[in-house]
Amino acid sequence: MSALLSLDGDLLLWIQDHLRVDAMNGFWIFITSLGNGGWFWIVLGILLLFFPKTRKLGLLTLGSMLIGFLITNICLKNLVARPRPYTQIPDLTLLVKEPHDWSFPSGHTTASFAFAFAFYFGLEHKKYSIPVFVLAVLIAFSRLYVGVHYPTDVLGGLLIGTVSAFLVWNTYNRREKKRK
Repeated sequence: MSALLSLDGDLLLWIQDHLRVDAMNGFWIFITSLGNGGWFWIVLGILLLFFPKTRKLGLLTLGSMLIGFLITNICLKNLVARPRPYTQIPDLTLLVKEPHDWSFPSGHTTASFAFAFAFYFGLEHKKYSIPVFVLAVLIAFSRLYVGVHYPTDVLGGLLIGTVSAFLVWNTYNRREKKRK
């Protein structure tokens, strides 16, 4: 376990030393801000509710995010209580305001992938989900870039977001089959 924790920290320092570019910091700070409180995804989900053709998609993306939020922010963050990396790695430079909750798992990543996978599952033409997944990946990576999460926090968020979307869509599909 300590080898994994060490690798987690080493990867963050590698990102800081090899991928951070001063000219790009503003871009990554903006990208990470899109995930703050899930606001971007929530607005997108609400917009989907306004159109009859996408209403179901809006409900299920928002439902997936809600499940992800409950698992991540209400349960796991408090159970695991992992300190943020910038509090544990002296050489890591934080690029954003300090978050005041625990590190594992990444809530930004959970919300992003809960939305992205729920969106994907609900589309007839899957190619329309590509921009959503690109943004989800950018938001997830931004959490590493700005120094607020370990790579395993992001992987945990990706897993929880994916499972949340799957559970919501699976539950919806089972109910629809029972109705018929």
